[in-house]
Amino acid sequence: MKRGKFDTLVPPNRLRLLQILMGMLLLYLLFMSFEIPLVFRTGFGSVSNDGAFGFLSDALPRPLMLETEEELTDRNAPSRPSEYPFRASQGSLSGKAKRQMRELQKVSGLVFNDTVLDSNSTKDEFSELTKAAKHAWVVGKKYWDELESAKIEIDTKKNSENRSESCPHSISLSGSEFRKRNRIIVLSCGLTLWSHITVVGTPRWAHPEQDPKIAIVKDDNESVMVSQFMMELQGLKTVDHEDPPRIHHFNPRLKGDWSGKPVIEQNTCYRMQWGSALRCEGWKSRADEETVDGQVKCEKWIRDDDNHSEESKSTWWLNRLIGRTKTVTLDWPYPFTEGKLFVLTLSAGLEGYHISVDGRHVTSFPYRTGFVLEDATGLSINGDIDVHSVFAASLPTSHPSFAPQMHLELLPQWKVPPLLHVNVELFIGILSAGNHFAERMAVRKSWMQHKLIKSSYVVPRFFVALSGRREVNVEIKKEAEYFGDVVIVPYMDNYDLVVLKTIAICEYGVRTIDARYIMKCDDDTFVRVDSIIKEIRNLQKGKSLYVGNMNYHHRPLRHGKWAVTYEEWMEEEYPTYANGPGYVISSDIAQFIVFEFEKRRLRLFKMEDVSMGMWVEQFNDSRPVEYMHSLKFCQFGCIEDYYTAHYQSPRQMTCMWEKLQYQGKPVCCNMR
Repeated sequence: MKRGKFDTLVPPNRLRLLQILMGMLLLYLLFMSFEIPLVFRTGFGSVSNDGAFGFLSDALPRPLMLETEEELTDRNAPSRPSEYPFRASQGSLSGKAKRQMRELQKVSGLVFNDTVLDSNSTKDEFSELTKAAKHAWVVGKKYWDELESAKIEIDTKKNSENRSESCPHSISLSGSEFRKRNRIIVLSCGLTLWSHITVVGTPRWAHPEQDPKIAIVKDDNESVMVSQFMMELQGLKTVDHEDPPRIHHFNPRLKGDWSGKPVIEQNTCYRMQWGSALRCEGWKSRADEETVDGQVKCEKWIRDDDNHSEESKSTWWLNRLIGRTKTVTLDWPYPFTEGKLFVLTLSAGLEGYHISVDGRHVTSFPYRTGFVLEDATGLSINGDIDVHSVFAASLPTSHPSFAPQMHLELLPQWKVPPLLHVNVELFIGILSAGNHFAERMAVRKSWMQHKLIKSSYVVPRFFVALSGRREVNVEIKKEAEYFGDVVIVPYMDNYDLVVLKTIAICEYGVRTIDARYIMKCDDDTFVRVDSIIKEIRNLQKGKSLYVGNMNYHHRPLRHGKWAVTYEEWMEEEYPTYANGPGYVISSDIAQFIVFEFEKRRLRLFKMEDVSMGMWVEQFNDSRPVEYMHSLKFCQFGCIEDYYTAHYQSPRQMTCMWEKLQYQGKPVCCNMR
């Protein structure tokens, strides 16, 4: 009998084996179709190959900000038709849980299903981001339950009189004691005016550097020789779940700097972002340059490439004998020498930090945006240095500013206006940390006083997660109850999980507020509300919009502290995305984000601004998005005619608002 082509290629016994394997595969897929939903009912979803993961569709917090249950029904019915279907299920809860949930609604506007917090599911392997999210929800539930109990309220009231910490006036440590404390000295109450810290140390001899960022092999195959150390004032108590901010980073580089000369570099790192470095390279600061308490930022020291040779002693005496009044300058060598003992003193002045070495002023560093003296609660010294002793004196003996009541002004004028039955044009979700009481108060007293916000055409809300410090959670709840503008996202705050707050902002904007546009910003961002509204109105109506300071063709860092692994991000470039301090999306994009999240198809990334660019790109595949790039959404600091200004301290916030009110134009307040 003539064989078919298939029979020639596959013998009958192998064909039967193939059919059996196909049948087993179908049975396995049928089994998984029943098993996978069970996983999502009992916990968090697993990570798929494309990195997407999600929660149960009604697991995402329901931001409702309700006073009555009747309003719940009204607000879940959008006033405009939605392209994406939503359901606002509250899950199956006991009577006690429902009562607690209603209380949570009154305080924070959020409803969460406790099935999300079930930790019994161990069927899947979780990614690091998913593990962090699951842990954050579990711990957050624990803290919320404690917050609801009367015990924590009693403890807080009992200790209310002792909230101001008692701190030593001075601290003295030997080199061995300093090393035992991991080379960090804790300044419990920070610094105050004229506080000073003295360090006695010896720079080590230069060594071959192995760091690939520095160790550039020379033509003769010699390694780069490096000797440098870092002395940092850190904010150990400033921000929860972030690296300590570097309030003053002092970095003498005896050898190994790219310039080939000994230098001193100083900088700050605010909210995990480094500012512009101040480099002292042996040249005295210009006469027209800003001084700090009358002191120059950089003193001069002798350089071997200085073309201005110093006057000889004979010339100096000759000038004195003939009566010339010319000022004779005397330069000193670089203040640090390998193997030579030095005595360094750092003092806090009115305008900045001053550093002297062996009794001679070397440099002054002006105070930077976002920090106050009391934030400097730690001193760290690392690098090529042997520390012999550390002495801190004239320290404050109490730290009252840690108490939130020092920042919160409970006055009716700062309360959020009631939501009127108007079409909200813009919803602004403001990311904030639990202990940022001063930042939130500064926003309330500045740009949140705009007439568009007072009339409810623009609605702002702070999005805050629960803190690891129980007393902070108590104060957050009180703050939310009084001002009505805080949305508590019920998970333990984690820097890598900011992306979940962004999703909560999207849902709140489209389900509770039903706004046309949703904006995300930080609590240290000053927002010109009228300018952003005007910019949006100038764009074509009915289009899907993504507005901000766009980054094009940015590449992920594969090495160092901010490294992104190929497992986290396989592509060589990020999608186009707007910088996180301030951007705007249209409501259809926000609806798409929430819908995809609930369907467990939304890919999450630890950088929330990159995540937003990823989601907009995904949305753009089905409906064109108009990208609008503007440098006026400032990523760093403030520029003239800004739309948003980032890294603004509470004092700068109020200053900028006053200038807008009385001068009628956007002017930066570059105070330190």
